[in-house]
Amino acid sequence: MTARIYQRPKSAMSSGRALTDRWILEYDPAEAKRPDPLTGWAGSGDTKQQLTLRFPSCEAAKAYAEKNGIEAHIVQTPTKTLKIQAYADNFR
Repeated sequence: MTARIYQRPKSAMSSGRALTDRWILEYDPAEAKRPDPLTGWAGSGDTKQQLTLRFPSCEAAKAYAEKNGIEAHIVQTPTKTLKIQAYADNFR
């Protein structure tokens, strides 16, 4: 059983950074999704895909994974680059 640990990204719909300091552990899919013949919805028998665990730090998430024998890989968050410009730069 494998999982990935990543830091929660900022929502694109707002400028707020609430809950972006949390780390999330999600299990990788164990089987592919297939369409249901009756409804056509995609689904699988893998119930671990529905599970999302939240942790206050990366170390806490790693400790949980090691304690429970979960092979986890950490997805590093990209560095934030700010493009600083003045309003007057729009008229140059």
